[in-house]
Order: sequence, then C-alpha cells, then structure tokens
Amino acid sequence: MFTGSCWCSEVAGCGRDDSMVMWEGRGCVVQHVEEGAEELTEAMNVKVLIGMETWEETTLVADIASKTQMPIISFASAAIIQPLIPQRWPFLVQMASNVIEQIRCITDVVRSFNWRRAIVIYEVDYYGSDYGMFAALSDSLQDVGVTIEYRLVLPSFSSLDDPKAFVTEAVADLLSKQSRVFIVLQLSSSMIVHLFREAKQMRLIGRDSAWIITDRFASLLDSANTSVISSMEGALGIKTYYAEGSRSFLDIKQHFRRVFQLDYPEEDNSEMGIYALRAYDSITAITNAIKRIGNSSDCPSTLLKSILSSNFTGLSGDIRFHAGELAGSSLFRIVNIVGKRYKELGFWSSTFGFSKRDLKRVPKGLAMPTNAKPMKIGVPATSYYQKFVKVDWDAGLNEWKFSGFCIDLFYEVLKILEQSYPLPYELILHNGTYNDLVDQVANKIFDAVIGDITILANRSKYVEFTQPYAESSLAMIVSVKPQRGQAWIFVKPFTKEMWAVTSAILIYTVFIVWLLERQSNPEFEGPWQNQLGSVLWFTSSTLFSAQREKVHNSCTRILVLVWLFVVLTLSSSYTANLSSMLTVQRLQPNVTDIDWLKKNNATVGCGRNSFIRSYLENVLKFDPRNIKTIRSEYDYPGEFESGNISAAFFDLPYAQIFLNYNCKGYTLAEHRGGAEHKFGGFGFVFPKGSPIAVDFSQAILTLLENGRIEQLQTQWFTPPSKCLNSQTPDEVDSLNWRSFWGLYLFSALTSTTCYLVFATHKLYGRQPEAYDGVLTWNYKNMLKKLVRSVKNLRIREIKLPGTTPNNTVQALKVSESSSSGRACTSPLEIPEQFQELHSIELEITNPNEEGQQANRFLVLEGTNECCSVKSAYSMKKRV
Repeated sequence: MFTGSCWCSEVAGCGRDDSMVMWEGRGCVVQHVEEGAEELTEAMNVKVLIGMETWEETTLVADIASKTQMPIISFASAAIIQPLIPQRWPFLVQMASNVIEQIRCITDVVRSFNWRRAIVIYEVDYYGSDYGMFAALSDSLQDVGVTIEYRLVLPSFSSLDDPKAFVTEAVADLLSKQSRVFIVLQLSSSMIVHLFREAKQMRLIGRDSAWIITDRFASLLDSANTSVISSMEGALGIKTYYAEGSRSFLDIKQHFRRVFQLDYPEEDNSEMGIYALRAYDSITAITNAIKRIGNSSDCPSTLLKSILSSNFTGLSGDIRFHAGELAGSSLFRIVNIVGKRYKELGFWSSTFGFSKRDLKRVPKGLAMPTNAKPMKIGVPATSYYQKFVKVDWDAGLNEWKFSGFCIDLFYEVLKILEQSYPLPYELILHNGTYNDLVDQVANKIFDAVIGDITILANRSKYVEFTQPYAESSLAMIVSVKPQRGQAWIFVKPFTKEMWAVTSAILIYTVFIVWLLERQSNPEFEGPWQNQLGSVLWFTSSTLFSAQREKVHNSCTRILVLVWLFVVLTLSSSYTANLSSMLTVQRLQPNVTDIDWLKKNNATVGCGRNSFIRSYLENVLKFDPRNIKTIRSEYDYPGEFESGNISAAFFDLPYAQIFLNYNCKGYTLAEHRGGAEHKFGGFGFVFPKGSPIAVDFSQAILTLLENGRIEQLQTQWFTPPSKCLNSQTPDEVDSLNWRSFWGLYLFSALTSTTCYLVFATHKLYGRQPEAYDGVLTWNYKNMLKKLVRSVKNLRIREIKLPGTTPNNTVQALKVSESSSSGRACTSPLEIPEQFQELHSIELEITNPNEEGQQANRFLVLEGTNECCSVKSAYSMKKRV
C-alpha cells in the first residue's frame, strides 16, 4: 500500500509469486504516477496492473509498462484515433467504451432535440487528448448543422491554486453567450463538481438549459454524493449499458452490498458502477488467461496475447478485444438527472441511433445573455410599397417611427418569443438597396433585418432567412381595353360539349315522339320528309314556347311533360349566363406575353432598388435599354397612360397591392404556357446558423396557422371602397354539361321508359283470335284502341296490288279537319246504307292460280257525323 496520493492494492494471487494490482490514481500528479509505477515493478512481483481512469495516467503508466513489459488494463480510452497506439504502447489493453461512439451519441442527442448551437467544456491534460476529442466532436456537430458557439477550456484541476475562484470566473463568461446547450467532455471528478456547483448558483442550470455529460462521469452517478447529483438536476448523461437481470450479476451485487456496508456503514448508496463491473471482468479475463497458458504466464507477451484472446460475457457486457481495445457495437443508456436520482430517458446504439422517451419538456437550449446588448435590426428606409414598411420622423420623441405590415408582423413574432425568453432589440434605419441591407447582416453589422426582403438563392449563400410569410413570383401588369365585336357571344353561355349533349338529347326525344305518334297522329302521316318536319317542329317548338300541338298517346304526354321541364331548366340557365356575360365588362390585355414584349422591343418598367431589373436582364434576356426604372409606386399610371411603358414587372405581393388601388384599366397578365417565375417569398434575414432565425420561423408558422397573418393582410392590403365594390370576375365561365348530367339522364330514361311501355302495350293489344276456323281479327277491340279525334271523312279509291281496274272499291278515309272546330262534313255524300251501320268491312276477292285469296281491308266505326279509323290491315286467306 502506498501512502502518497497514488495507491494500489493486491487483489489476487496467481501462482506462488504472481499478483494483480488495482491502481487508484485520483489526484495524482505526474511525478507521483511515475514513481508509483516504477516502485510497483521493482518492489513487487506484479504481472498485471489494472486501473487508470484518465488517459493522462494511462499514457504515463503505459510508458513504464512498455519498458518492463508488464501488461496493463486501463479503464480510460484514447480520445483520438491513434493507429500507432499498439506500436507505441504494445502492452496496453483498453477496457473502456469507444470515445468516437460517445461523440456520435452526443451528436444524435443534440440533433434529435433540434438544438442549433452548443458550448463545449473540457479540461486539458498532459497529452492533449481532450482537445482531440473536441476536434472530433466539432466535426461531428458540423455535419448535422450544429455550431459550437464557444468552448471553455479549463486547466488541469491539480494545477490550480484556487480552483473555486477560477471556475467561478470561467462560468461567469458563459452568461454572455446565447446558447444554453453545454457539452461537458473529459473533466476530472473534482473539476466537474466545482463546475456544476457554480453553474447552479449563476442559474445556468434550469428549464431552458441543457447539460450533457459523457460516460466518464455519468457512470459514477450510482456512487456519487447526493448533493453533487442535486446540483446537476436536468442534465443528460451517457452511461454504458449493461444487463442487470442475469444471475451472476445479482449474486455479485448482493455480495458487493454486504461488503460495502460493512466497510462504509455511513454511505446510503451501495450500487455498483461501470468501473467496478469492468474491474471484475478484468480480473476474470486475467484469471482465464493464466489458466489457458499455465506455466507460460511468466512470459509477459504470452500473457498479453492470452488476455487479448478473451471472449466471454462479463458483468459489463461482451468482453473481446481488437487492436488492444474492446470490440463490438456500443450501447449507451441516456439518463436524465431528476432531483437526487436519475431516470432512464432512452437508448443509443451504433446501429439504430437514439430512441428517446419520457421527456415531457425539451429544454430550449437558448437564452439571451444576461449582459447582452440589444439586437441591431436593420429596416429598409426606402421600401417600395409603404404598406409593407413605412418610416416617419417623430419630432416629439426625436426618433424614427416604424409602421407597416412587416413591422406589425415583427411585433407579433416577439409576443410569441417572449413566452420563452426576452429579446431586446433596436430598430435601425438603413438607406440603400436591399442587397446592401442583406450584406450588412452577412458582415455582422446588423444582427437581423426585417422588411419585405425577397428570398433568393444568391442571398441565401451568406445569410439565413426565416420561413417566408408571403408568396413571391414575377408578376407582369399590363393595361387593358374593352373587347369589341363579340358576334358569337350568344353561343358562349354553354360549352361545346354541352351544346353537343343537348342536341343529342333533343334528337333522341324527337325519335321517341315519332315512334309514339306515327300511327295515331294524322300530322305524322305522309312521306318521310313531312313526318320528319312535323316531329322536329313538334319537339323544337317547346324550346321557345308552350306546347300547343295535340298529342294522341298518353306516353307522349308524359315524355313531353319531362321535356318541358328540361327545356325550362336549360333556357333559364342559358338566359342567366348570357345576361352575366353581357353585364360583365370584358377586357382584353394590350400585351399578350413576355415574348411579345421582347420581339417588339417594347419598354417595360420596374422599381428602383429591386432585383427585378437584374432578373429581367440576366434571366429573361431583356435589352437593358428597354427597361425603365420607376421611382415611385404612384408613377406607374402616368407611365402607362403616356405610353412610356407597355408593361410593368413586380414581385407578386407588390402587383396585388397595385391592382388593389388601380382597379380599372389594368390586369395581371397570365404566363405563357402556365409557366411561372417563382422566388422564395418574403422573409426576415439573420446571420448564418442563428438559432433565433429558427425561433422566428416557428413563430411565423404559428401565425400562419392561427390566421393572424391573414388578419394583418386584411388590415393593411384591403382595397378602397371604390375598388372593393368594382371587383368582379374578368369573365363568366360557360356552363358545362357536367352540371346538368342528372337532368339529361332523367330525360333520356323517361323517353326510353315511355317507348318500352308503349311497345309492350301495343304488342299485347294485337293478339289474334280464331273465328270459324279462319284466322280473323277482333276489329272491335282494335277500333277501341285507335286515336279518336277525326273531324272529316271522305271517300277515295283504293286499288289493291294485282287487281284489275274493275276491282276498285270505294273506301272511307279519315282526314283531320281544320282547327275551326265546325262539325265534320264529307266532301262526298256517305251512302245511306252505311250511315246506320256500326261498322263496315270491305272485302275484295282476287282469284289466282292457286285459288281464291280474300283481302279484308278497312274497318270503320262511327255515325254519319263523325267516324274514327280504328284499324287498317290486310290479311290473306287461302280458299
């Protein structure tokens, strides 16, 4: 046992003269470490040395071990990747977690909580290994877009005369920084206790701060004093994962508690830490190695090889080595210190990354410095439209007064941010172009810029923009003139498709009416030309007037009723849409598109201090001589009226304001082929990597979602009453058949149903019946089924095919009288013998070679005043 600040103890015997020694070097200075290591190798028959929690101690002891060829097992790992470590310290075995894996874990934690800035704290050592760890962490954070705002470098704790005073002064410097994410790398236990104690007193540990500690100290939380843990409340720790449910672990844990309580009865916490578990696994690895080599354990190189060939599952996890260090994937537990204890927050593995849980509130990670100066926020003095930014001099207060949509939006964002932290600011007027204003932020003259700043790619290279609060694209304003000579406007209420569908329904209805009326309505008799004209006139006349033509079929009446409803609906819609088209003033732009302007060398206008001019020249290839700079928004109407410009180009929000206040005579020209020249929108400007820009973007999104930005737009951009009342659509759209497809379907189904009912009824009404063995027709039943509106009768001659002139008979034909309504009279006198008959049947016999053939031809029914044709049919009977 050594009585200095470094000590060791013999923990096991391996053979007669062999021993393993546990090394404790906390608080050792370099000289004591070297003396203790040399004394061990000379005074004691030590075969293996176990311990060394810091890399500085490890390297000092490893140098001596290399000379004496004594294997050492260290609990510290190299902070940087050193491929030559096995060559420089061939007898060094690292029983520790991989530092690079810890750095990856820290990076994933920072990224998962969306922290954009961090402060790194580390303690220097003799070999500068912690600086190497800082360099690796810096590169890793930079890859995920996280900026290291500041690094606090602390000297070795043992080198400080007054550690408390030094740490207090160092922590006070952190108050001037915005970031509240602190990453604590390799600090000694004494240094980390002082650091957290002072940070808590200065209120750097709280709800908006996040502290991350590495495995080196987080693994000691199980054995740390409760007062130390309470000073670290809220911190996140990275602990090496180990299984606590195995039988061997529970047995060792029970034995450890019993021994620990006997040695330290005043201590309440008797949990084993990762160092105790790795010490146990180290002894197990050495014991197994000696058993494997037997008498060859006296050879250090043989013993080292046997240790490095270990492959078993210990209390701290899988134990196997590669290139002198633990191999295999790392698994870390992420813990959150709450009160005097800690709870598990999630896990991190090299394969699946970080999986978080049970964190009700994520620390902000950002705060305004206690002694911070107000942010210098630039405001454009010459905003092209004062509705966005207006600047007036207040003589009473002797200062500039800012107003406008952008200023009100800025104040709304501040209301949201003040719920998390205060943001002192100072608005500063800037005279110059918008590009100059953006450059002021890139050169760190301004901390931010608010206003109607367009987000462009070349600007985004040097500054960071917030979420856009307004859309932006190239807009072309042109003058308009009324359209003349609209000779075909009467066909525009309906689209071409609707005219086609309406005509198809009309033709179908005409066809069905003809089918229903052709046998019963005298108006549909005669040649097909007459029938076609009658049915077209019958159906088409309903489009323009009430139907006065008489129909003789009940199905036709139903069909006409439905058709009249269709006509009424279509004619009302046509009239209403045509009236709208005639009422709305139809305007025609004087300029068609951008190509027309370039082809005709027309002069166009754009605003001063605007990027639009360079865009027209460089992108759209306008001749610079044809681009005129307009100084004020109020000069555009005069330039248009005088013919100095044919079109004006704006950013879209400006164009909308121009049309709101110049509602007559101008319009927004459509882009040819639907192509638009879009920009990034309007946003506020911050330096690259500014965390406040992220907060501004989140606040703007909140205002967009809750409708507050829309309210501000209504407040500032509502057109005057003269334009508000005159805002009507530029043109009325033609009606499409899809709006009436249900009506068309109903009409077609009605027509089809009426015809099917008619055809079915007629088919069953013509059933023949047998009489005296001869097939005859029940003319009486058929007479009752004929149409009855006959007014006049006249006799004509009927000559049957194949008959002689002497076989001509007189027959009565029905003809419709005029519409005078007088009693029907016959051009010829009806024979008296026919007047009293209820029915007449004419029969003509025409013999042929095969026999006689009787033709029954015409049946009449009626009186001497009127009669109705009930049936006319010819039948054949073989005699």
